[in-house]
Amino acid sequence: MFERFTKAARAVVKGAVEHADRAGAKAVTDEHLLLALLDRDDTRAAAALRELCPPARRPSLAAALADARRRAGLSRADAEALAGLGIDVSAIVARVEEAHGTGALAGDRKGAGWRSGRRPFSREAKTVLEKSLRVALARKDREIGDEHILLALTTTGRIVAEALADHGVTYAAVDTAVSRSTASSR
Repeated sequence: MFERFTKAARAVVKGAVEHADRAGAKAVTDEHLLLALLDRDDTRAAAALRELCPPARRPSLAAALADARRRAGLSRADAEALAGLGIDVSAIVARVEEAHGTGALAGDRKGAGWRSGRRPFSREAKTVLEKSLRVALARKDREIGDEHILLALTTTGRIVAEALADHGVTYAAVDTAVSRSTASSR
């Protein structure tokens, strides 16, 4: 599948690996894919992100991702469902962090993980890359571009999609922005 990726999409995947390396993560995640997309500045996805989530709003996006990471990746919907059962996720996170340190539930411990010399991709990151292929096929595009990765990220139903949606980056909004940038480049 990687051979179908454009140069920009390949750069996003490589950038995600670099983000995971810098963070000492056990695996490349969907969050690393988003961070790599945010690093880009000359692609369709970059143009859509610039329009929908301008650089001034990106610290808020990063904070939302960090907050979700502290909750061990639970979305707000997960936390609300648990609250309905009488489980206070915030209180649990506070107790765990009191005993084990800030970010103890984040799961990305330096030194843990890969042995083969190559950092693996998490199931969620693999799902995003597979969905990017489906998105490209549905749009009748021959290659998978970074815009397809961004569109796929908005559909995961996980914390990355939730944080993006909270910042106005939904599938429909990205689709419209990408279509607009494609039409203007013709």
